[in-house]
Amino acid sequence: MYSLLLAIIYVAFVSLGLPDSLIGAGWPVMHSDLGVPVSFAGFVTMIIAAGTIVSSLASERVTRRFGAGLVTAVSVGMTAAALVGFSVSDQFWMLCLWAIPYGMGAGAVDAALNNYVALHYAARHMNWLHSFWGVGASISPFIMSYALTSGLGWSGAYLIVGVIQAVLTAALLFSLPLWGRVHAVAPAGEAAAGDGTADASGGSDAPAGGGHVPLATALRIPGVLLILAAFFAYCGLESTAILWASTFLVDGRGVDVATAAAFASLFLLGITGGRFLAGFVADRIGDKALIRGGFILVGVGAVMLALPLETDAVALSGLVVAGFGSAPIYPAIIHSTPVNFGRRNSQAIIGIQMAAAYTGSTLAPPAFGLLSGAVGVEILPYFIAVLVALGLVMSERLNRMEPAA
Repeated sequence: MYSLLLAIIYVAFVSLGLPDSLIGAGWPVMHSDLGVPVSFAGFVTMIIAAGTIVSSLASERVTRRFGAGLVTAVSVGMTAAALVGFSVSDQFWMLCLWAIPYGMGAGAVDAALNNYVALHYAARHMNWLHSFWGVGASISPFIMSYALTSGLGWSGAYLIVGVIQAVLTAALLFSLPLWGRVHAVAPAGEAAAGDGTADASGGSDAPAGGGHVPLATALRIPGVLLILAAFFAYCGLESTAILWASTFLVDGRGVDVATAAAFASLFLLGITGGRFLAGFVADRIGDKALIRGGFILVGVGAVMLALPLETDAVALSGLVVAGFGSAPIYPAIIHSTPVNFGRRNSQAIIGIQMAAAYTGSTLAPPAFGLLSGAVGVEILPYFIAVLVALGLVMSERLNRMEPAA
């Protein structure tokens, strides 16, 4: 039962990543078919981001009432419907309309699943699960490529992923009886967690004990603002590196386009592979060490990118190093939430953390774009270094505080 539900959650994390790369992979064709400028992709992604932020903030109340299993199933169903809606959209406004349920569903399932795994499974599973998100994000461009080359068009790619999400929705609905039977792990022992040992909370799939935790109350909990700043910084540097790394290598370092594209993709592959490897050590070294070591390693990668050397090998390697450093930070922050702020508060705070994450991912790349337009794309390593410093300082200040009961 424990392993069966875990397998379903793994598949759910793959499905979370599947739609994320579709619009980027298909937009060169989509914008022409829809008759809109290339820049209009930003409107769609901003609507999606707004939806994820709103649903993340509302996730605690919804999950407390209906349970993580049902919220996950319904949310995946919403994304499935939205993707099918994308596939039949022949006007840009229709794409924007379907982006609303897509964002709402994505934010709710992200917050609900992350909290459920943080409460019920060990740190290694959190890292592996987020590695599986990377698998989904890496697969979807190939689905788009297949659809475009086989004559199905970009709409066919969205339909394929929408059908996959619909099948997963059915599997999640059939799995609902399992969600309340997996006992929560004891929060005190990260190293021992993950064997399904029950604690006082029993096996409910709703957030632990007590009633609704209002947003204002959650924000007043000591240390919450610190971790929100750290999460904002991490997601900002990750999304900025993913979007701008190739441009930095070409325009800032003079690397040829093909080599730059290959190594820019290795940043994302480094995150995926790094999370898989981190899973083997996460239970032994703990979340705090993973967060600290991750930020430091990203900082080392930023320094390697900034070094004014004749060879490009160091800068290219620095991008890979930064990817590996980024790998454990997101899952470790999420997994440590029940320990840092208490099980009762974890769903509310993880929802706020998701909102901070989406905000950082949405705002940081265009902010860097404006900055680079003024001073040059060569500033990328320094931009990343500033965000690393912010994330490291905030997370270390939280580490010096006493964990909540």
